[in-house]
Amino acid sequence: MSSVDFFAGSKEKTIQPLSGEIRVPGDKSISHRSIMFGAIAEGTSHVTGFLEGADALATLNAFRAMGVEIEGPENGQVTIHGVGMHGLKAPDGPLDMGNSGTSIRLLSGLLAGQGFEVTMTGDASLSTRPMKRVTDPLALMGAVVETAEGGTPPLTLKSGSQLKGINYALPMASAQVKSCVLLAGLYAQGRTEVIEPAPTRDHTERMLEAFGYNVEIDGPKRAVVGGGKLKAANIDIPSDISSAAFFLVAASIVPESDLTLKHVGMNPTRVGVINILKAMGANIETVSSSFIGGEPVADLRVRGPKNGKKLQGIVIDEADVPLAIDEFPVLFVAAAAAEGETILTGAEELRVKESDRIQVMADGMLALGIDAVPTEDGIVIQGGVIGGGVVESHHDHRISMAFAVASLLSTDTIHIQGCDNVATSFPNFVELANQVGFSIEVAS
Repeated sequence: MSSVDFFAGSKEKTIQPLSGEIRVPGDKSISHRSIMFGAIAEGTSHVTGFLEGADALATLNAFRAMGVEIEGPENGQVTIHGVGMHGLKAPDGPLDMGNSGTSIRLLSGLLAGQGFEVTMTGDASLSTRPMKRVTDPLALMGAVVETAEGGTPPLTLKSGSQLKGINYALPMASAQVKSCVLLAGLYAQGRTEVIEPAPTRDHTERMLEAFGYNVEIDGPKRAVVGGGKLKAANIDIPSDISSAAFFLVAASIVPESDLTLKHVGMNPTRVGVINILKAMGANIETVSSSFIGGEPVADLRVRGPKNGKKLQGIVIDEADVPLAIDEFPVLFVAAAAAEGETILTGAEELRVKESDRIQVMADGMLALGIDAVPTEDGIVIQGGVIGGGVVESHHDHRISMAFAVASLLSTDTIHIQGCDNVATSFPNFVELANQVGFSIEVAS
């Protein structure tokens, strides 16, 4: 893959307010699940608002390779002709999951109960990510799973395993692991129960219900009984709050901004970014709210600080950490722009994302003159003046976009290296960003 770099920030460095009304792309987590569940449902499902990014397309192409007829995507529209719980066919070769941890971890659960052997591979980044967290519970259920040395992809699921239900206490708060075990539970004998140590995103539970499969929910417990079936459904995918987060932070740090984000998914397991920004003093208003396909949706109006005020550094509540796990790179930028010190703890999960997001963000902020001290499970950031310079994103899409947000306040241009994977979650990021007042040039 050829490297793509961003040159972000105006050389004149007059800070201009952000303004406008935009709709960011569809939610990535829900896009993945709409394809998975539509494929194993009975009947034809229609999806609108599908995210046409590389990660979600990896999931879509995997099911095409297993014999599912899928029309689209075209302008976010997808039609899936479901084959039922046991209608998937062995692919001709390995399934390439690209950069998508969601695809490989959720599919490992769904495919563990099929009657064929299948191997999943990924790109260089995905090939370093830990899979033991899903292979351990799958092995307890009776699946035969092989990984590379060190428990990383490629991941091979052997055929012929009859899965059995288990009671499983998650060792970490992870929606991907929870979903993997529940999806394997659809194919297991008896009841499969997962207990989570802290709330994580619940899109799997909500969407299984939308497809007619009962999920028992009791406090931190989630359970399914194997042997049921899914019925086709129509899914309208809201805008991804993880993508909206870049604009929520941007408008919260740039003085006099007034930006409205349309049709944003407001799932209560995903709103940590809003909770944290509001705790820092951000002005974020819910303009309208509704429920679409079981998911809460709202328009969000964000107004920037006035009269020389800034966001305030805080100690981030650990209860918000799993609710904002993907948004921390850009929240670190909010901390850099704030007055005082921001402390994050309880976020060791950030070290095993597409990159070590704690270390990579700390390195980048230090290069821009911000005092950022990484810790084992978090970071301590002193707000200050963001300078220009060269930062390395390590091909992590959220790192690339976070430093683009930092450029709004930087004293000089920020050269962000390795931005090729932005398309995995936000294909039109540069276009939308420049539309509302960013200054980003792309070089490859």
